Amino acid sequence: MLLFKKEKQVIEFILKHLDLVEDSLKTGIKTIECYLENNISEAKVLARKVRSIESEADIVRYDTRDKLYSGAYLPLLREDIYKLIESIDKVANAGEACCDFFLNQRPVVPDELKPAFVEVVRESLGIIDNLKLAVLCYFKGECKIETVREHTKEVGMQESRVDKLEWDLTKAILTSPMDLAHQLHLRLCLENIVEVSDRAEDAGDQLELATLKSMV
Repeated sequence: MLLFKKEKQVIEFILKHLDLVEDSLKTGIKTIECYLENNISEAKVLARKVRSIESEADIVRYDTRDKLYSGAYLPLLREDIYKLIESIDKVANAGEACCDFFLNQRPVVPDELKPAFVEVVRESLGIIDNLKLAVLCYFKGECKIETVREHTKEVGMQESRVDKLEWDLTKAILTSPMDLAHQLHLRLCLENIVEVSDRAEDAGDQLELATLKSMV
């Protein structure tokens, strides 16, 4: 596909935004791991870094929007591409909200549940790896459409794994001897964690739509 100057600039912005979202989520994983290790001071430092990276990602998203609506890409694809960028940004927003929940609400996670919380955090926020592969494949134009769709399928499969971890951990929380208020607080904490992979699945769906339209 022949790419003109504006399209190339849009792709540069998108790839920069994607790198920032990845950095934000990987830093988010470290933030929560530090929190669960009772290293609150380091978790605070990392949480501030998450917010800073996410703010930078917002600026790049605005730049992408401006370039798109200055005439890059055909009108048929323009809106879908921006919706894709927005959906990816929502993944980063969910990661930031997750970190904020831990640092602002300070959930008390029993030692016996910490490994399960770490696992679901790594799986949910780590979904950015498969999502990034799919987006890179689409915008760099180095993959066949079928390959892009395989990567988006992997995003959905990882989200399903997160659902299973969520189910198991929810059961462990609600059958524990903790009082109801404590159980509900940890359940709310878990909901914030899995929100990241839910938003990533939405982004994968949006990428699938853009991919199908580009075939028309």
